Amino acid sequence: MFRRDYLVRLIEDMTQMIAKVFSLKQERKHTEALWELDELFKRQFRLNSGLLRSLSAADIEQLFRNHGYLEADKLQSAARLMEEEASLLLELEREEEAVMLYAKVFQLYLKSALQGADPKLIGLTERIDLVKERLRAYAWPETAMRDYYAYTEQQGMFAEAENTLYQLLDSGKIEYDEAVGFYQRLQQKRPEDLEKGGLPLEEVKEGMDELHRRFPHAAVDGHKPFPGLD
Repeated sequence: MFRRDYLVRLIEDMTQMIAKVFSLKQERKHTEALWELDELFKRQFRLNSGLLRSLSAADIEQLFRNHGYLEADKLQSAARLMEEEASLLLELEREEEAVMLYAKVFQLYLKSALQGADPKLIGLTERIDLVKERLRAYAWPETAMRDYYAYTEQQGMFAEAENTLYQLLDSGKIEYDEAVGFYQRLQQKRPEDLEKGGLPLEEVKEGMDELHRRFPHAAVDGHKPFPGLD
């Protein structure tokens, strides 16, 4: 109960701050808006935005671990403020800094989602989509690509997960066994769930066949044919 009350107060505080930042942006007072965000970082998380900009996404994630447990809701809340800061940097034409920050935000949002963050707290699904669009023209870090692959499968976005899987395969960042595991997990899904996720059962079979064509030796050396789809 205490944790929930804290999160509700945090989101209320953030909502008010983001509204204030928006107003300052409208007035072209970007420096003042960055100061306001920094004050909120300090007040709510005992961190400052300069430190967060200097750390990797993995390092930031560690700051939100408590006895090994990731406080996913606090992490997504901090990432939401970082997203707002990135938008300010973009308006200040500090594009390189903004893109680097958006990349961290994207990874932190994905990690939060994968670790059970409340998706309604900040509209996490929508925020992930928005930041993904911001990064559309840029190459993603490998960790972001892998987390996005896991996230899309978790969310039942099976066609998108398959597309990401093949990007990882093409870049040599995922192994054949992991790809086989993906199709084996899909085989356990209900046909209607596969349809909803954009990857009907027949396309699952086609995906496994394509995998065997790409890795013929791996398919022969110890892996059984994909059952149930012949």
